[in-house]
Amino acid sequence: MPGAGTDRTKDWHAPPGPVIVLVEPQLGENIGAAARAMANFGLSRLRLVKPRQAWPNDKARMMAAGADRVLAETVLYDTLEAAIADCSFVLATTARAHDQAKRVIGPAEAATEMAPRIGAGGTAAVLFGRERNGLENDEVALADRIVTLPVNPAFASLNLAQAVVIVAYEWFKLAGTGLPFAMPQKSKSAPKQQLLAFFASLERELEKVEFFRPPDKRETMQINLRNIFIRMQPTQQDIQTLHGVIMAIAEGRKGPARGGVLDGEEAEMLRALLAEHGAGRVPKERGPVRGLARLLRRNPTDAERALWQALTNDRRFAGCGFKRQTPVGQHICDFVSFPLRLVVDLVPAEESAAGAAARAQKNAWLEAHHYTVVPLFAGDVESDMAAALDRIDQAIGRSKIGQY
Repeated sequence: MPGAGTDRTKDWHAPPGPVIVLVEPQLGENIGAAARAMANFGLSRLRLVKPRQAWPNDKARMMAAGADRVLAETVLYDTLEAAIADCSFVLATTARAHDQAKRVIGPAEAATEMAPRIGAGGTAAVLFGRERNGLENDEVALADRIVTLPVNPAFASLNLAQAVVIVAYEWFKLAGTGLPFAMPQKSKSAPKQQLLAFFASLERELEKVEFFRPPDKRETMQINLRNIFIRMQPTQQDIQTLHGVIMAIAEGRKGPARGGVLDGEEAEMLRALLAEHGAGRVPKERGPVRGLARLLRRNPTDAERALWQALTNDRRFAGCGFKRQTPVGQHICDFVSFPLRLVVDLVPAEESAAGAAARAQKNAWLEAHHYTVVPLFAGDVESDMAAALDRIDQAIGRSKIGQY
């Protein structure tokens, strides 16, 4: 499986290109890195003039990272003159002015000048000097052009492979086939009919929340809003996704997005059903109780959700350790603080006789086990949250006094 951009299942793309000549390279690692740069940009002819380390070189092969073909075809020479003997056009790369009456060009212009010569069947070479001090004056004198790179004058020295990769990149950009891949077109552009339908839906929902204010600026706001989406040039899939987003926001959170599969009214019906049937418990078996607690926790009533949010946001109750829909013995409590041994019991607005009896039995058991029970009517919680929180706070105060 190809990785990191290397795909051996594809043909090696090596159109005619310049020869890369490294003059007395000092480190095998730099030769290998230069070979890798050449392979990246379709160059395959590498010539070495008197490398300092023995050749072949294991460190060069390691740094080549798979560019073995370039290394395998590398040719060694004893002199620079021999290395460029068959070349009709030679460029010398350097970061220093050698005070020679020779035209100085950049890497992009170098590629432009080499292209017609190589296209006509000639051989062009690019010379790179030693890591320590580059090319000597007499070596630069052998070249037709001087190539220098637009770098920081105060720090112009590049690593050998870095210099090679810049020149190779400019060559391949000019003579190559362009980018290797493009963004996949998975959906067609949205037609105007789909866009207009989306705008109508969006503006209808914005109208409900009085977004277009003041009225005299409505038309300008609509035009600006439409232009935002038109500039995006959305696809059909984009518009479908945006439409879903707008509808989800407009209709509000419900179902699984609210933490369960039931809405508030259905959650109340579930609690009433469980109260009438003994909370679905099997005597001396805690497994069903825990499962029911998780079910109820994931499907809160509107009153439970509002009270839980108020409790967690009120600093008075920080550190009290309240939990929601938690088993205490074989009973499930709406809200319980084990550190304070305090239970908040939410009483539904409409409760059957069986449900009331089960609630009374549960609260009696809790009080017998030294829990303070604070009953709150769900309707009171929804109509006056502040008063409900005050009742809990007062009960906590009494509970702490009782502990002492």
